[in-house]
Amino acid sequence: MKITVDIDCTPQEARTFLGLPEVEKMQEVVMKELQAKMLENITNLDPENMMKTWLPAGMQGFDQMQKIFWSQFNKNENEEK
Repeated sequence: MKITVDIDCTPQEARTFLGLPEVEKMQEVVMKELQAKMLENITNLDPENMMKTWLPAGMQGFDQMQKIFWSQFNKNENEEK
């Protein structure tokens, strides 16, 4: 035997019915504080430091990888002459 029950209610009504705590106000406060901290950190970072923070460690060596690439390119170009 299979029984299906559909309940049509809002999330707020479901939380109240199940006796769950109301956390909307706490979430709003936390999100506002998080947003303020993020904006503060972004304004304190210069673009170079920001990119170093955002890029993975492997990509921080992009300048070194580019130098190696160009040295190989120049080496091959000189060999063809």
